[in-house]
Amino acid sequence: MEAHLRFRAFTGKRLHLGVCGSVAAFRTAELVRRWQEIGIGVSATLTRAARNFITPLTFESLGASPVYGDMFGGEAPFEHLEPGQTTHALVLAPASADMLARLASGRADDMLSAQALAFDGPIVAAPAMNPRMWQNPATQANVDILRERGVFFVGPEKGKMACNDEGPGRLAELRAIWLAALKALTPQDMEGKKVLVTLGPTREGWDDVRFWTNASTGTMGGSLAVGAWLRGAEVHAVCGPSSLWLPGSSLGEDFFRHDVCTAREMFETARELWPDMDAGIFTAAVADYSPEPYGRGKFKKEQAAQGFSLRFLPNTDILRTLAGERRDDQKIVGFAAESTESEEALADLVRRKLLSKGADMIVGNQISDGFGTATNRVFVADIQGREEHWAAQPKPDIAWNILNWLQSI
Repeated sequence: MEAHLRFRAFTGKRLHLGVCGSVAAFRTAELVRRWQEIGIGVSATLTRAARNFITPLTFESLGASPVYGDMFGGEAPFEHLEPGQTTHALVLAPASADMLARLASGRADDMLSAQALAFDGPIVAAPAMNPRMWQNPATQANVDILRERGVFFVGPEKGKMACNDEGPGRLAELRAIWLAALKALTPQDMEGKKVLVTLGPTREGWDDVRFWTNASTGTMGGSLAVGAWLRGAEVHAVCGPSSLWLPGSSLGEDFFRHDVCTAREMFETARELWPDMDAGIFTAAVADYSPEPYGRGKFKKEQAAQGFSLRFLPNTDILRTLAGERRDDQKIVGFAAESTESEEALADLVRRKLLSKGADMIVGNQISDGFGTATNRVFVADIQGREEHWAAQPKPDIAWNILNWLQSI
C-alpha cells in the first residue's frame, strides 16, 4: 500500500478474513500480506465454493493463521467460535450473494456463516457477483437488513465481469477493502466531527503550458485526511495537483475530495467549506506568490532572446485568513516547512507562526526532511504552551500523533 496509508497504530490487532466463492477470490490473498505489513495478525476461512478458485495453502503460505476448514473437520471442537474470541474485526471478501443471504437470515450451516453469526464485533463485507445477482431485489433486501445491523459494505464497483456482463458487481479495489478493515479496528473518537484538510502543492500558471509550483507530494496531508476518516470524522480534502490515492465513493459518503489547481482555487474552495467544519488542518504547500499571467497562448523564446523577467503577485494567506474568520469552537492546525540551520531555529519560527497565523497548533519541519520523503521529523507547538520535538518516523505515524494532539486541545 502507498506510504501515506501505512499506519502502525494497528500493531497487535487481529482480523479474520472470510473468502466466498467468486472469481475474485484470488485477489484477496494479497490483503493478508498487506495487513501483516503493518503488524495485523490475520486468520482465514475459505468456503467450499471459494476453494474451487483458490486453495487454503495460498493463505497459509502468506502467513494467515489459522486457516479453518469445514465444520467438525478440525481438531478443536469450537472453531466456529474462535474468530469471535480472538480477532477484532471480520472481513468478508469477496462476499457472495449466498453468504449475504445466509447472514441476513441467521443461517449457520457452514464454518464461515457460523463464525460470522457468532461474531459480535464489526463486520466488513465486500460483495462480488454478477450485476443481475447484485441488483436482484432479494440481494438488495439482504444488504439493507445487514446494513441496519451494522455491517459496513465496500463496493461493489461497476465494470466488466468475467462473464462479460457489465454493471455493479466487481470486487472493490483492494486499497478500499484494506482501509475499511482498518476503520473497523479504529476507535471512532472523531465521530460526528467535520475536518477540512488542504494538501499537496498549488500550480500557478504563467502561460498556457508553463507554471510555478513546488515538490510537495501531499503525503502528509493524505495521511492526516485518511487518519481522520478512519477515526470517524467526515473529511473534506482540498487537493492541489497530486496523484495521491484517497478513499472514494465505494467507502461511503463521508470522505470528499475537492481537486483544485491554483492557490486562489484552494482558498475559495476551503473558504466555502470552512463554516461547516469543526477543524482545519492546513498542510498544503501553497505558493505565496503567483507569476503575472503572460496572456493567451504559449510564450515564444523568440520574444526574449536575451532573457526576460517575471513579476510575481502575492496570494492570499489561506491559514491566516480562515483563522481570522473562525468560530471559537473551530480548531486549526497549520504546517511550516522551513529551511533553518538548527532545531532551535526551527522551533523559534514555529512559535512565531503560531501567534502570527492565529492557529491552535503548528507543526514545523525542515524542507530537506519533508518533500517527497516517507518519513519526517518535526517540532510541534500549541496555543496552550506545549512543545515537543518528534524524531524521524513515517508520516502516517506523525499524522496519527497530530490527530491525538488535536483531540486534546
